[in-house]
Amino acid sequence: MKRCCNVNFGTSLRGYFCSMTSAPISYKRHRFPPQIIAHIVWLYHRFSLSLREVEEMLLERGIALSYETIRRWGIKYGPAYVRRLPRKAPGNDDIWHLDEVVVTIQGKRHYLWRAVDQNGYILDEILQKRRNTKAAKRLLTRLLKKQGGAPKRMITAKLRSYGAAKRKVMPDVEHRSHKGLNNRAENSHLPLRKRERAMQRFKSLGQLQRFVAVFSGLRNLFVRPRDKRSSIDTHLHRLNALAQWKMAAMIDA
Repeated sequence: MKRCCNVNFGTSLRGYFCSMTSAPISYKRHRFPPQIIAHIVWLYHRFSLSLREVEEMLLERGIALSYETIRRWGIKYGPAYVRRLPRKAPGNDDIWHLDEVVVTIQGKRHYLWRAVDQNGYILDEILQKRRNTKAAKRLLTRLLKKQGGAPKRMITAKLRSYGAAKRKVMPDVEHRSHKGLNNRAENSHLPLRKRERAMQRFKSLGQLQRFVAVFSGLRNLFVRPRDKRSSIDTHLHRLNALAQWKMAAMIDA
């Protein structure tokens, strides 16, 4: 099934890349095997490493390539890998935590709106120019369409735009507006902020859109369910996530 989209401020970042989900991944004309390419893409997007730090780590392992090659591989293969990753099925007892964060690009302020569930799984992200009711309504409308239904509860900070948008889009859903209740959504911004500092800010909207789409998809794969707290459960969950990543990259696990 092919879905097309346009890159603009109302575009879902996770739906930014338009191509067939089942399209094969080609590694032709690459002198490095798929295992190394997939590992490099995973390394850069999973951890707070700069391109040059990844380049140095690979050199220590006897793999000599430039940071520009790492950047190109991330753009070329990252979206294809993420499209193949499994996604969490929505549930009737889901709780949506919504929040927005300011991102400054070339001196201009933009807003990255994000919705996560009770486990910290990123449901959707939208980059918009405004921080108002229209922007909040766009996020809620996309969430309803993508999740296939309304949540059990919606939790936000005290921005009034959320309440106004909820009354128009899903008036029957319980809405709790309190800064202390929305830590899960606010905490979801921290990894991206950390990467933003490592990358010395995003240079363009396109760079932000490309990076976040892969970064968030990979985060979702490795997010640990709240009911699995033991070290053994965490270890098994990470092993399963790594196996799914290799399957997405068409690598024998």
